[in-house]
Amino acid sequence: MEVGLRVSLFITCYNDTLFPETGKAVVRVLERLGHTVEFPRGQTCCGQMHYNTGYQAEAMPLLERFVAQFRGAEAVVVPSSSCVAMMRDHYPKMALAIGRRELIVEVEELLPKVFEFSEFLTKRLGLEDVGAYYPHRVTYHASCHGLRNLLLGDGPMRLLKAVRGIDLVELEGLEQCCGFGGTFAVKNADVSSAMLAEKTTAVLNTKAEACTACDNSCLMHLQGALHRQMTGVRTVHLAEILAGEDGDRR
Repeated sequence: MEVGLRVSLFITCYNDTLFPETGKAVVRVLERLGHTVEFPRGQTCCGQMHYNTGYQAEAMPLLERFVAQFRGAEAVVVPSSSCVAMMRDHYPKMALAIGRRELIVEVEELLPKVFEFSEFLTKRLGLEDVGAYYPHRVTYHASCHGLRNLLLGDGPMRLLKAVRGIDLVELEGLEQCCGFGGTFAVKNADVSSAMLAEKTTAVLNTKAEACTACDNSCLMHLQGALHRQMTGVRTVHLAEILAGEDGDRR
């Protein structure tokens, strides 16, 4: 296992605004593993929301800002599959559209250093056991961007299986979308709600205390339905489970 890396955290605007505990958990895990975490304070948004809803011109400066904030990083860790998918799928062609040769080169050099959080642990560091303790019954939802764009495979599940005290229950229809999809949930509310109902039924069938995933966007969508139904099931980002230690009151 590598130690002593200088890791830059891109928290994402979604987590920064709504789920700050996820970022704190990422830092806790990485520091426990012996790495130094840096947080460039000028970071903002990856541009996904703009780009995917037709405001592609408005997304271009966000690409340039991301490169300016993270150039020179040894590794960039992001607790969001969808943001990393945005970067890998669209940043190269966005840089080409902007047309500056130096930006194209910088994007080419930076992207191989950008990792989704669980991907960084399993593929970059080669880890499964990160010393976590979480004594609860948990099920895992595989978010679409992580599953289909980043090809995370069973990496998150391997990390969870190594957690001490956990009672991990496999979710039926693991690869089925929860129905969020960003603005899809707004523009296609009826379809989204039907997909959400199927997913929450699968979660409840596991009798889990908590549902986890690599994306808080999916978890927010699921939590809305679970809360409205007064199920008592909570949602928690994977990083927060992996940050757990013996003696924590969770």
